[in-house]
Amino acid sequence: MTTLYGISNCDTIKKARRWLDDAGIDYTWHDYKKSGITLERLHDWSQQLGWEALLNRKGTTWRKLDEAVQASITDANSACLLMHAHTSLIRRPLLEHEGMVIAGFDEETYSKLLNVDTGSDI
Repeated sequence: MTTLYGISNCDTIKKARRWLDDAGIDYTWHDYKKSGITLERLHDWSQQLGWEALLNRKGTTWRKLDEAVQASITDANSACLLMHAHTSLIRRPLLEHEGMVIAGFDEETYSKLLNVDTGSDI
């Protein structure tokens, strides 16, 4: 099973969804804004990717946080709690496929994970 996680209005999500559709990949779409995300799932991803890779510190949501809140994020637990409260802080997209998780969108990485022929016009 393949699931793409993110928020609908993100440009990178739109690119990833278009790529998956064009590649004919059957996937489930999970919108954090509509469906939320469990703390357990965040902890699982954090173990696989590292909390630093999972936490989006480049976006507007992070920049709008109080400096004291930003400084309090020092480990996986504090990062996961913050991402649970502010799902826009989760790096996106997240692609989950057969137990593997990828953060961000890269056509080559998606092709390898999903066994898509890169010689096609995707």
